Amino acid sequence: MNAIPISETEARALADAIEQVSRGQPPDTALKLIEMALARAPQQPLVLNAAGGYMYRSGNTRRARELFEKAVAADGHSKVLHLNLANACRALGDQKSEAQALENALAIDPRYVLALLRKGELLESLGDGKQAFFFYEAALDSVASGAPAPQQAAAALTRARQVVLDNREQLESFLEQQVAAVRSRHAGADQLRFDACRDVYLRKRRVYHSQPKQLLFPYLSESEFFRREDFPWLDRLEAATEEIAAEALAALAADRAGFKPYVDSPPGTPLDEWASLNHSLRWSVYPLWHDGAHIPDHLQKCPRTAAVLAGLPLCDIPHYAPGAFFSVLAPRTRLPPHTGTTNTRSIVHLPLVIPEGCRFRVGAHTRTWKKGEAWVFDDSIEHEAWNDSDEIRIILIFDIWNPLLSVAERDLVRALTLGIGRYYGAGAPVLGSR
Repeated sequence: MNAIPISETEARALADAIEQVSRGQPPDTALKLIEMALARAPQQPLVLNAAGGYMYRSGNTRRARELFEKAVAADGHSKVLHLNLANACRALGDQKSEAQALENALAIDPRYVLALLRKGELLESLGDGKQAFFFYEAALDSVASGAPAPQQAAAALTRARQVVLDNREQLESFLEQQVAAVRSRHAGADQLRFDACRDVYLRKRRVYHSQPKQLLFPYLSESEFFRREDFPWLDRLEAATEEIAAEALAALAADRAGFKPYVDSPPGTPLDEWASLNHSLRWSVYPLWHDGAHIPDHLQKCPRTAAVLAGLPLCDIPHYAPGAFFSVLAPRTRLPPHTGTTNTRSIVHLPLVIPEGCRFRVGAHTRTWKKGEAWVFDDSIEHEAWNDSDEIRIILIFDIWNPLLSVAERDLVRALTLGIGRYYGAGAPVLGSR
């Protein structure tokens, strides 16, 4: 009897019927109904695939392969059909045909998670763990990018993560041996940037970029923490740590009202990550300079701090910079990941009161504050802070020009900032604190 061509709707109905009988009918009855469906639509890929799936689940893998091959011949553009054929070939021990079917599936969709996982498993079974790594990593990357990962892939994805992790650890050990002699030859050189390069390749380190909220100065090198040697005056700042710390503690004891919430936004302001800290003294500041203007009363109470700041190369833009303040972070308080307003300035921290459990992250680099050890960082790169102790943390914070700007560029940025402010009038958000 010649089969009469059927519509896709009819074919889908037959495929659904096969799925139903495979779950609810005795094997003999189900097989008889499936053969009737195949006789009705012997070239319809939907029907062939459904019938092949039943045969595969029933253990009749040879018949399943035949049906999947017919389905692929009828519709070679379906990645699912190629994957199903690969599964049948695997069950039959035909690794060559399995590999070809997987290649066909990935040619249709290079980010097909199930096919990537199966290819990784095949390569592992063939003893090629290093090549398997690339397919497992591609599968994980595809999932991370939003590719669908069916429930049945959960165990395979867990396995893939472990293989990828193991390979990276082995690769790191191998590469360290490869560069050991060169490292030793250049033992006196700064290898920080090379270490970052290696860690990015090994995916131990994420790459962060300058993302200021308002003013980006392009083409500046992106450094999370700047090199200390670029700031010879840090020694002078650190030498005054004890006196500055004493003034900060005295202000906290005698002028508590002078400490204001750092996050102090009016109603209607989009707060995003700052909602929990708005108007909160869990992060408070005692301003010495604010928006380019000094705070006479506070500076008079902190004469040693004022004298030290006066001798430093602060960022200077009338009405906008510098800013300088004592920053007090309450116990068990975390500052969420955030970025500053511009990469034309850099931020200096001088740790004054640092209990155990205080950390600071800029980009991929996390440090622990140590009293009297200052650093300079780019706050246009994502950063966050923690005080996990039961005591307050106090640091002196102030802004300087980004050291990579030339004198001419600083003058131009100053003029640009002032120009923006004049255009928009008072309160223009050009170089605000956040």
